[in-house]
Amino acid sequence: MTSFIGDYICKLDSKNRVVLPVAFKKQMPITVNDRFVIKKDIYEKCLVLYSMEEWERQNNLIRSKINPYNKEHSKFLRAFYRGTAELTLDSNSRLLIPKRLAELVDISKEIYMSGQDRKIEIWSKENYELQEEKENDFADLAEKILGNN
Repeated sequence: MTSFIGDYICKLDSKNRVVLPVAFKKQMPITVNDRFVIKKDIYEKCLVLYSMEEWERQNNLIRSKINPYNKEHSKFLRAFYRGTAELTLDSNSRLLIPKRLAELVDISKEIYMSGQDRKIEIWSKENYELQEEKENDFADLAEKILGNN
């Protein structure tokens, strides 16, 4: 199981490609091939990059809770998979970020790639830095989730 850690500032080239940070490559087991799935995050204005192994784990989790013949569940599935794309690292360890997804989260030239355990979040530099300003919110949240109940 891959666990990604670290935050890296990266630059998109003119074709919307970004080099996957070497640290993330080193954190992946050899069994992980160079295929990923990218989609818009459910809660934040960022993209989420999953290894194919993690994407299958996410799908299995969803399958265990969803009835495709339930109208509300079907609506969830449609929204969850909307805009999802499969990406493959090229020979230079670059990923091509689909333009439609980049536009959804205001990505232009500089981005942050942030390891979040089993996934990598991809943020516009501006949106990521706005998140950093909310450190007191994080302390309160940590106390609420991990503190004495």
